[in-house]
Amino acid sequence: MADTDQQNTAQAQGGDAPQANNQQQGGNPQQDNNQAAPPKDTDKAKPGETPAAKARRTFLIVLVVLLLVLVAGFFYWRSTFTENTDDAQVDGDLYQVSARVSGQIIKVNVTDNQKVNQGDVIADIDPRDYQVALEQAQAQLDNSKASFVQANSNVPITSVQTRTQLSTSGSDVTTAQASVAQAQKQVGASQARVDQAKANALKAQLDVDRYTPLVAKDVISKQQFDQAVAQAAANNGALLEAQQNVVANQAAVAQAQSRLNSARSDEQQARENGPKQIAVQRARAQAANADIEQNEAKVAQAKLNLSYCHITAPTSGIINRKNVAVGQNISVGQNMLTLIPLDNLWVTANFKETQLQHMKVGQAVTIKVDALGGRKFHGHVTQVGGATGSKLSLFPPENATGNYVKVVQRIPIRIDLDKGEDNDHLLRPGFSVDPDVEIK
Repeated sequence: MADTDQQNTAQAQGGDAPQANNQQQGGNPQQDNNQAAPPKDTDKAKPGETPAAKARRTFLIVLVVLLLVLVAGFFYWRSTFTENTDDAQVDGDLYQVSARVSGQIIKVNVTDNQKVNQGDVIADIDPRDYQVALEQAQAQLDNSKASFVQANSNVPITSVQTRTQLSTSGSDVTTAQASVAQAQKQVGASQARVDQAKANALKAQLDVDRYTPLVAKDVISKQQFDQAVAQAAANNGALLEAQQNVVANQAAVAQAQSRLNSARSDEQQARENGPKQIAVQRARAQAANADIEQNEAKVAQAKLNLSYCHITAPTSGIINRKNVAVGQNISVGQNMLTLIPLDNLWVTANFKETQLQHMKVGQAVTIKVDALGGRKFHGHVTQVGGATGSKLSLFPPENATGNYVKVVQRIPIRIDLDKGEDNDHLLRPGFSVDPDVEIK
């Protein structure tokens, strides 16, 4: 062992001497060293290394290489359990808040990037025009209610009037029938008087005919003959009067019959028109009731328009892109600002189509957010897109023309966060994320 140390010391001294000589002579030290250094033999054992040490060193090297291979194999095997992509971002609903009525803005209660709760008043529109419209609608409603009361009251009145008219027309028919019967009896009586007058006139004329030869022979006095002639004339006058009475009574019968026909016509009209008149009054009452409902709808619409003067937040979120100021005249549907809710966010990940073989709805996902220092959130796959992003673009590719180069397409996958993952509301739409989907 001592001999070995002396030999190494001698070699060291011998190696230093030529180096010093070369430096003194001004030669190239690098070239001289390369020429003087003996070739290294890596296969040979180090001086003084025992076979046991060499075996131990070889075992350690093999062990390390084996461990590295096992670790690399484990990580490769573990990588087949997930699919990931960096083409993913946080998405959410963006509410475009607009006015539902036109008017002038008199108050704005929010600023950009301000957090609001659902129902908070964002801005106010001048309500005076809509207050006047509400009062007019209310007045029309009151008028229609009064018209309905009047029309509804006319229904029983009309019903009573029609029943009375029907009863009266029935009485008129009965009276007319009695008048016709009486007139007919008077005709019969006058006809009997005519017959009697005819008989009297005939007897008187016969007396005159008998007295004429007698008076010529002075059998009877002239006075008796004159009386017989006068009686005959009187009987003829009575007959004419009786005949005229018959004609008059017959005319009275015709007149009574006409009155009877008129009474019957009135009764028939009362029977037919009475229910119709009641139906007309009921229809007027129903129309008045419909006017009430229509005016009530107008009042409700006027109240809605008045309430729309207070523009409120449809949901809780952050105000952005505010485009409204006091004094500005806005129209219906004009966008005033964008409201970004933070309670309903999800991740849209655009995976390659080659990554979707084992991807299914419901698989667990770990989401790493770059903006939060790599903070991890947990979620699950809820939807697989119905088409590729290029197919849904404004100008989809036309592969049927020209040269075709196959390009791997991407499918949008929706990932919903698990409940309670974003209670602090740190996520924002548009954040870039890295999702890992557990496919096994």
